[in-house]
Order: sequence, then structure tokens, then C-alpha cells
Amino acid sequence: MTEKTKTSDKIEREYIIPLRHRWKIVPRYKRTNKAVKAVKEFLVRHMKIRDRDLDKIRVDKYLNEILWQRGIRSPPSKIKVRAVKEGDIVRVYAVDMPKNIKFKKERKEKVETKAKKVAEKKKEEKKAEEVEKPIVEENTEKKEKEEKEDKAAVVEAGKEIEKADAKQEKHTTKVISPKQEKNQRTGYNQSSRGH
Repeated sequence: MTEKTKTSDKIEREYIIPLRHRWKIVPRYKRTNKAVKAVKEFLVRHMKIRDRDLDKIRVDKYLNEILWQRGIRSPPSKIKVRAVKEGDIVRVYAVDMPKNIKFKKERKEKVETKAKKVAEKKKEEKKAEEVEKPIVEENTEKKEKEEKEDKAAVVEAGKEIEKADAKQEKHTTKVISPKQEKNQRTGYNQSSRGH
């Protein structure tokens, strides 16, 4: 039932956790929740966590997926897990996985390894560029400063032109619509005064 390996404050054990007798006593719509909690309670007891704190147990997402695979009403009756205790925290992993979850895990690992390789290549390219940069960098920095100054001057000139245009437009005569013009010529409509 149990396999122990100790390596410098790291305890690793395998357990077959019986779940049925724990989830049978709760309503159907809470069974898988109870199964997850039962896994944590079992490991708290067997991995010797002193304050019996369930938050110190970390369930692997694939183990969680195995427990939830058949829905909330029918969790597995037992499950084989590998528990690794480092300090106070216990991490729990599934030992036997169904094919679909094993495939999912392998695919994710493959994507992660590719991402690491790409990140390493980018780091190498940056290092190679940094070696070549100092010579080219001085010339490009001067050009960039000059371009920034030119852009700033253009922006300031544009703002000054806008201010001048706004001032000039402020003092020009306003355009009057034909309706307003008619009202100004005839005055108020006499019928609206009640006459």
C-alpha cells in the first residue's frame, strides 16, 4: 500500500485512497466535491500534517480532472495517487491515468518544451545582437535623438499653428442659418404672442 522514499526533507509515497465510503454519505449532487475533500483528508492524516490544514494539500490538475471526469454524481470509488511532501506542503499526483488525460498531459508538456526552446533561441539571438550593438548603437542613438528632436519641433509648430487658426476663427463672423436670418428680419411671430 505504501512506498517511501526520503531525500533531504522530501517524502514521497504512493497510496490507494478509498473514496466510496466517504462520498456515499452525501447527496448525489455533492459527491465529487466530497471525493476531492476525502483525498485531501486522507493525505492530511497519512502525511502527518500537524494542524490538519487542508489548504496545505495541493491536488494536481490532472488528478482533479480524473475525479471530475464522470461528473459530479459519480466519482471513482478509489484512486491511486503519489504524494510528495516538501516542507509543509504536500503535492498530490495521479499514478494511473486514463488515455485521454494522459494524452492531454503529454501534449501540454510538448508545448511547454517547445516554448522553452523558442525562449532559449531568443535569448541567444539577443546576446548575439548585444555583441554587435555597441559599434552600431552609438550611430543609431545619435540619429534617434535627432529624429526625436525633429519630431518634437514639428509637434510644437503644429500646436502653434492650431492656436493661431483658433484665434483667427474666434474673431470671424458667425454663420447664421436661413431660419435665424428670417427671425431677425421679421422679429417674433405675432401669432405666438397671443394676438
